[in-house]
Amino acid sequence: MLPIVHSNCRHFRGDIPCVPNKREGVVCDGCPYYDPVKENILIIKLGAAGDVLRTTPLLHVLKTDHPHARIWWLTQTPELVPGSHVDRILSWKTENLQTLHAVHFSRLINLDKDHYACALASTLEADRKEGFILGPFGESQPANSRAQEKFVTGVFDAVSLENRKDYPTELFEICGYAFHGEEYILNLPSHEVFPGLDISRPLVGLNTGAGARWTSRLWSIEHWASLAEQLLQSGKNVLLLGGPDEDARNREIHRITKGRAQYLGFFELRQFIALMQHCELIVTGVTMGLHIAIALKKKIVLINNIFNPYEFGDLYGLGEIVQPDAHCKCFFRGTCINPDYFCLDRLPVKKIFDAAERVSHTARGEHHQDVLTVPEALSL
Repeated sequence: MLPIVHSNCRHFRGDIPCVPNKREGVVCDGCPYYDPVKENILIIKLGAAGDVLRTTPLLHVLKTDHPHARIWWLTQTPELVPGSHVDRILSWKTENLQTLHAVHFSRLINLDKDHYACALASTLEADRKEGFILGPFGESQPANSRAQEKFVTGVFDAVSLENRKDYPTELFEICGYAFHGEEYILNLPSHEVFPGLDISRPLVGLNTGAGARWTSRLWSIEHWASLAEQLLQSGKNVLLLGGPDEDARNREIHRITKGRAQYLGFFELRQFIALMQHCELIVTGVTMGLHIAIALKKKIVLINNIFNPYEFGDLYGLGEIVQPDAHCKCFFRGTCINPDYFCLDRLPVKKIFDAAERVSHTARGEHHQDVLTVPEALSL
């Protein structure tokens, strides 16, 4: 007689044995790990990597609201999606898209406005769709009324400038929830030792880049080097962080500081996260590194110029947002439209150093946010 099969179990795969079977040899009949699911929920959040991380707080409420759901997540950075909270993590590949077309979802939450993500959301079968879908003329549009506000802030700069809601609040509202400070979820890599890394003094990580697309957010090499020197003189150790786009600038900062600002090179994502775990404080622009620092609960000094500062809330009480003394005229633009008036050239090194000193000596949740009102800080 063939054994009983519980295909509705959370652990059941169908193509290969489940983990309990491989680990302990148990079968469905009488299995102590039987966990029946009653519905499927799909999250579409493809990228950027930082946006994937800052969507993870939504999992807290989804797991509470739908305890018997199998949660699926489609993404371009599957390594950042927490397997502890998501049952099926799928990368954007043809075979995975075909799988999704064969599944019925009770809820589909698409938080990307890219046309291909919206097209997929429009064509998948779901009882309830939230976020964004594709409109009749091939444009993205809200899938539900609660997504209207977030949609409008994304298509009109003037509306975005006036927005006072942080990003998690907006995402939660799209799904009909209130945000109560739910934290990022990141499955941490195992502790890793990096040969040559000096952690004999408190280590400050300087995440010096912003990606090749966002040159409007790049603080100068000279400013980073000066900040590194001041931190070193104050009794800290300094570690330069970045990816391949930042390699040349980090090597130059390393050279200017005569090697005192440590640079170990760039790493794949899991190693990069493991390296950041060694830091006590991260100074960064608005990058993936910012969201990793939040997930790791590191102290943070955030350098912001082109984004609405209210988007980042209070950084979960982990630090401060610092902006240039000059008004930024390039709201949400990747390149500066005023090369003779580059606002980050008017961000004094001392302003960042002083913020780093305050954050270093302040407990979580006690940081003072000296954020300018948006009309004063940013203009079109």
